[in-house]
Amino acid sequence: MTPFMIAVSDVLDGRLATPEPAVAPSVPGPVQVAVGIQAAMRARAGQLASEANSVLQRAGTGTGEIGIAVITLADERGPGALAFTLGYRDRCAQVRTDIASGRAQASVIIPGRLPVGIRQLASEAEVHALVLSLIGG
Repeated sequence: MTPFMIAVSDVLDGRLATPEPAVAPSVPGPVQVAVGIQAAMRARAGQLASEANSVLQRAGTGTGEIGIAVITLADERGPGALAFTLGYRDRCAQVRTDIASGRAQASVIIPGRLPVGIRQLASEAEVHALVLSLIGG
């Protein structure tokens, strides 16, 4: 098992407190830089969702006859935006980059859990905490 898979197991078993991802105020910047960071975070999210789902399925985090609850990952794109949404049970978080007038601005949206204002994940490494925070509730 990877260190992240062990962390997922520990959150499920209550041996690890559920982390909150570190966020920072979002400031518009160069499009190339922002898109590169968005792509890196998306790649990391895909890897971590796969690892988490392996643990969740083995742990039998069942929802009765409906099946096992797993991390979902949905890509979204449209004019002027790149985004992905991670979900688990009734919780979700969206990481997005909006592009306008030659500038880009990253943001993270976690319903009911972030202070007012546009915030972004403090670093790519915070995707780890984001996934664990969805699992731990």
